[in-house]
This record gives sequence, structure tokens and C-alpha cells, in this order.
Amino acid sequence: MSNSKTLASGENKKPTFSMMINSDGYKKMINNTLGDPNRCKRFVASITSAVANTPALQDCQSSSILAGALLGESLNLSPSPQLGQFYLVPFNDKKAGVKKAQFILGYKGYLQLVMRSGQVKKINAVEIKEGELIKFDPLNEEIECRLIEDWNEREATETIGYYAFFELTNGFRKAIYWSKEQMMSHADKYSMAFSRQAYINIQEGKIPEMDMWKYSSFWYKNFDDMAKKTMLRQLISKGGCPMSTEMMTAYEKDNSFNEVDDNGDVITVPENNVEVTTDPAQLTQPEATDIVESVNLDDI
Repeated sequence: MSNSKTLASGENKKPTFSMMINSDGYKKMINNTLGDPNRCKRFVASITSAVANTPALQDCQSSSILAGALLGESLNLSPSPQLGQFYLVPFNDKKAGVKKAQFILGYKGYLQLVMRSGQVKKINAVEIKEGELIKFDPLNEEIECRLIEDWNEREATETIGYYAFFELTNGFRKAIYWSKEQMMSHADKYSMAFSRQAYINIQEGKIPEMDMWKYSSFWYKNFDDMAKKTMLRQLISKGGCPMSTEMMTAYEKDNSFNEVDDNGDVITVPENNVEVTTDPAQLTQPEATDIVESVNLDDI
């Protein structure tokens, strides 16, 4: 009787992602999509490792993980969190009653894709620290700074703003500067996962440690990286930065939910078909909050 119960329990257990990605169906789909056997092996190894190192992803629909990973692979970007090119972030789909992985492009992914156009000579987005900014001329888009030379001292100094620019090979140049106040207002307006007041409370130590799981958005976890990504998106969409086919795809698919259809093609799920709640520690913990986040391409 005991063995029978154990067997039944094992039969009902949800297959792990590593089991699914090594199944005949998934292998065939990956081979048909990527073609090269060596590329397929590398892809399977990299995404299996990424999922194994992210406990919350292991509860997501395998098809959404695979679709997001294939999207990243089609852009020739790495899923490694250490490289920060793109992330697969767990969310609860309240309508479907399942967890899904969302494709989120990192600011380093934007840099990679922009540089591939061959028309960009330079591009960068950086934090400006307290005491560094002398002036920024918005008419001529020229900035004057005196950067802190000591790296450790600079890292410990408070960020007051963000500067981003690109220069094309033909000499055309575009630059923008936003104060941190501007960036917080932007995030507060466009990201349902971010509250300006909550961010201030966290910085002032007013949020108890036991409640920090509620504030899991990347805006809370790494405000500067999200801010730099926002600056790059502003430059790309409004500054005339050349957009390759890869860059346009990445821009449109950023913050999207994707699935693999019966033909093995990656399709994007319309926003109004998904109602999501943020995961409380998106890249580390498997639990989920009840904070509803609307998926909006302009929120970052």
C-alpha cells in the first residue's frame, strides 16, 4: 500500500523544467528552431543552468520559459544573470492560475544590440554622483562633470542623476540628462510596480525587514540599472538612434509574455490576456505577492 501511494504521488508530480527541455518534443522543437546541434546543446545547457539557479522560475510554465529563452537566443543574448543582458522573471498569471516567465531586456542587452548596428561609434548610460555635476546644457546637450576618481568612494556616493548619449559614425550625437527626481517621477507614473513614497521609505529604513518581500520590483532592487535602461530606451525611441531588426524586435518584446505555438514559433501573448502579480523576490524566492502589475512597455 505504501509503495502504491508513493508511486501515485510520483506520477502526479509536476515535471521539472530540466525534464521537459530534455523531452523528445522539446528537443525536436529546439532543433527545428536553432538548427545547429552544437548551438542546441549550448542553449539547453545555459537555460537549464539559469533555471536551476533561479528557484522561482522552476514553478513557471515550461513553455513560457522556453519561449523567453528562445527569444533571447534569437537576439544572440545570454540568459546569465551575471551578464545582465536579459532576464526571465517569474510572475503569476491570475487569469490562467499559473506562473509564467516574462522576458525582460537588461540595459546591457540594449547596449549590445545598439552596437551591432555598425552605425554607432559610442553609446553609454551612467550614474552621476553627488558633487560631480557642474552643469548640463539641454540646448546643446553638453555636460560638464568632475568625476570622482576613486572607484570605491564613487560607488559609496549617492546618485543624483543619469546621463546617456550616443554618437554615430557620421558624427551625429544625442545626449540626455535626468535628475534622480525626474527618474523617480517617471517610474512612479509609468510603473505600477513602483511607488515613489515606498522607495523613499525603504531608503530611510522605514520598511520593516519582514515586509521587504512586498517590494520586489527591479526598481526597488536595483534602481540605478533600471534608470540606465530607461535612459537608453528614451534615446533609442526618441533620439534617432539607428534600430536594426534585432533592436526593433527586442524593443517591442521587452517586458512581454511569450509562448511556443504548435509550430514551434515564439508568439507574444497580448497584454489584456494576462493579469499578473509580481513575485516577491523575482530572481530568488518562489513565493508571490498580491500586488498587481500592469505590463506596460513605457514603464521602464
